[in-house]
Amino acid sequence: MQTLFPANCLLCLAACESDLCHACYNNLPQLPSEHCPLCLLPTKDSRVCGNCLKNHPVWTRTIAALQYAFPVDAMIRSLKYQENLTLAPILANLLIAKTNNCPPPDVIIPVPLHPIRLQERGFNQALEISRHISRQMNIPLLPHACVRTKDTLSQTELSWKKRQTNMRNAFECTTNLAHKHVALLDDVMTSGATLNELAKVVRKQGAIEVSVWVITRAIPSTALIKTTEHQTIL
Repeated sequence: MQTLFPANCLLCLAACESDLCHACYNNLPQLPSEHCPLCLLPTKDSRVCGNCLKNHPVWTRTIAALQYAFPVDAMIRSLKYQENLTLAPILANLLIAKTNNCPPPDVIIPVPLHPIRLQERGFNQALEISRHISRQMNIPLLPHACVRTKDTLSQTELSWKKRQTNMRNAFECTTNLAHKHVALLDDVMTSGATLNELAKVVRKQGAIEVSVWVITRAIPSTALIKTTEHQTIL
């Protein structure tokens, strides 16, 4: 696959001068137009949702390029599990396009993998995406600022409730981040438990602001159904 001078769309193979043709790009799964600014789940008038009001995340805001759905979910799986590293800059560019109206962070910290998981996979997909964003946006990258000290179960294997417990005390940070605005970067946000635990240790090291940057946000079907029902009633 050519990424510097592509001749065909990554998804439909139509001739184009970029990674994705206009038709495929315009049909990527977008977030709900009205969503909570903290967790990105759909809410009326983009208000902070009830769950975030009750259990306020440690971070300040969340930016996601897309919703975790086809075909971007397949692109992420191909990057993570098939070592298709050519997809990292393509996914990174999708996120960069959504950061125009947001205050730039001082540093970017990719969500770290536990050494055992890193050895199995051979690379950290969040780090590969972060490298491209760091270069394109001229934001310092701190790949070793935080470490994962707990080899947790895969979040995809757990219920949403158990994910909070699974990630408890999973990270450490010894880097001085005093007065820094830190962007935590990951490929997928599901319950937000992983990012919230990482944000806690970053805050302890002095970060005054924490943004969450993710390529995709997984939105439960129940949340989308509730939104549809609300719109129908209106």
